[in-house]
Amino acid sequence: MKLFNIIKNLFLKKDFILFVGIGGVNTLTSIVVSYLLSELFNPNVSYVIGYVVGFLVSYLLNSRFTFCEKLAWDKLVKYAVATVPNFLIQNGVVILFYNVLGWHKLIAYVLAAAIGVPVTFVLQKFFTFKKK
Repeated sequence: MKLFNIIKNLFLKKDFILFVGIGGVNTLTSIVVSYLLSELFNPNVSYVIGYVVGFLVSYLLNSRFTFCEKLAWDKLVKYAVATVPNFLIQNGVVILFYNVLGWHKLIAYVLAAAIGVPVTFVLQKFFTFKKK
């Protein structure tokens, strides 16, 4: 019962729902920017630029709406650092379930997001945007 209360207090709240929604906006922004720039640049370069633009949009929106804090360079750096575990977790899950266990790639991607997104939210909430 105590675990349920912890989960409820962290993930069944407005800030987590906003975080997930902003993640969707971030993803869409990255895809659109990457696609548009791929008409002008190498697709790999376009993807990197799109990823950075999406990341910055994510930081701006999460700062303003999810965590209601002012923008700051130190928080931008922390925001970036807190995304590293997400990247490692999600890639690890895909490697395990897709490459090692042979599960369908879509299932591996969904599991990766289901594990990585809540972990990233907790890191952002308590590392990047912790109230002083």
